[in-house]
Amino acid sequence: MLNNLLYIDPGSGSYLVQVIAAAVLGVAFYFKTFVAWVKSFFGGKKNVSDKEEKINE
Repeated sequence: MLNNLLYIDPGSGSYLVQVIAAAVLGVAFYFKTFVAWVKSFFGGKKNVSDKEEKINE
């Protein structure tokens, strides 16, 4: 009985790998976005593109 519970078929295994990869990438993207937001909040500078700088001159 215990041997039957340890089996993971290839379809379930690949799905599990996809879920884990998506979770890791999702967390990484969230923290990257959060860190960028915190830096812009406390930095006081807004990112201005080169085109906008040339227009303002």
